[in-house]
Amino acid sequence: MARFTLPRDLYHGRGSLDALKTLKGNKAIVVVGGGSMKRFGFLDNVVSNLQEAGMEVELFEGVEPDPSVDTVMKGAAAMREFQPDWIVSIGGGSPIDAAKAMWAFYEYPDTTFADLCIPFNFPSLRTKAKFCAIPSTSGTATEVTAFSVITDYNKGIKYPLADFNITPDVAIVDPELAETMPKKLTAHTGMDAMTHAIEAYVSTLNCDYTDPLALHAIKMVSEYLPDSYNGSTEARARMHNAQCLAGMAFSNALLGIVHSMAHKTGAAYSGGHIVHGCANAMYLPKVIKYNAADDNAEARYAEIGRFLGLEGTSNSELVSSLISHIENMNRALDIPSCIMDYEGGIIEEAEFLRKLPDVAELAVGDACTGSNPRAINPEAMEKLLKCCYYGTEVDF
Repeated sequence: MARFTLPRDLYHGRGSLDALKTLKGNKAIVVVGGGSMKRFGFLDNVVSNLQEAGMEVELFEGVEPDPSVDTVMKGAAAMREFQPDWIVSIGGGSPIDAAKAMWAFYEYPDTTFADLCIPFNFPSLRTKAKFCAIPSTSGTATEVTAFSVITDYNKGIKYPLADFNITPDVAIVDPELAETMPKKLTAHTGMDAMTHAIEAYVSTLNCDYTDPLALHAIKMVSEYLPDSYNGSTEARARMHNAQCLAGMAFSNALLGIVHSMAHKTGAAYSGGHIVHGCANAMYLPKVIKYNAADDNAEARYAEIGRFLGLEGTSNSELVSSLISHIENMNRALDIPSCIMDYEGGIIEEAEFLRKLPDVAELAVGDACTGSNPRAINPEAMEKLLKCCYYGTEVDF
């Protein structure tokens, strides 16, 4: 038996923020990140719509990129004091992911972060509040997923939390918010969406319900991301939809080792964080080559290539074309091809090699590894991560 879970309601299209006026409740806490949502007027719009719905509103502001365990605990404490019956989060993946984790600690103060790190181990939510997510970036799709990524800065590890309980009740996918993204963020979040869709399509848990969503998302990202990167308003709107479709697919089919590697390398190095979407973009071609050594995975990648109309007749030719397609997109979006070149070389080789065994072991143990189409062990993961660092060919 399999399960397919989505938000109860999804409002989309320009002006869909007005759907907040229809929510029923007494109190709403709004979880938000930096100042962009306030600067562009979206936060005021959210607050006024909730007040028009008859709710008292409180803000929890300042959720950082790659939200921390400490921020989650502070937010949960604020919720316990305010006692909202709606949690509304607006912004990129970070505030929405943080709010999902806050939700669990709000309703269950005695639970531990270690408990939540066990996949599909959340307690039953909605005992105190429902959740509404409003994304401002076109990539994470956390507004429709059963996932949240929280960083333990003391350990330098990103933890993917997974449970259908944290799938939002309401998602509002308004493209006006995405029009404010800077170019680099557009590139990184867009390739995050591409990775979501491709990994969902080749996942061991793919099914008839997730495949159409994944394929259509892949095609839309291929078609609209370059123009979205270059500022097209129409392309931005289509990408906002595409990333949401990719999220519906991967939330139910799960992901693979591109994400395992991105999670465990993201906060591991003293030189700086590797932005999640950029990490996915760099690692995706290498992982496709690694996974395609499995005949079933090769056939699935070939189906993607065929669906996109790429060159090739045999499975191996189509897989090569798909890898080239991803690499060409990365170049067009000014995304580096390997970790060594990331942000001018901020991840030093000596530190990368010193930490490699531990990072590889953590990546193999990541929650996303289990649904990858080809098995991997720490030794093979070390080899793969080296290929991603130096940009060398995967031949094992």
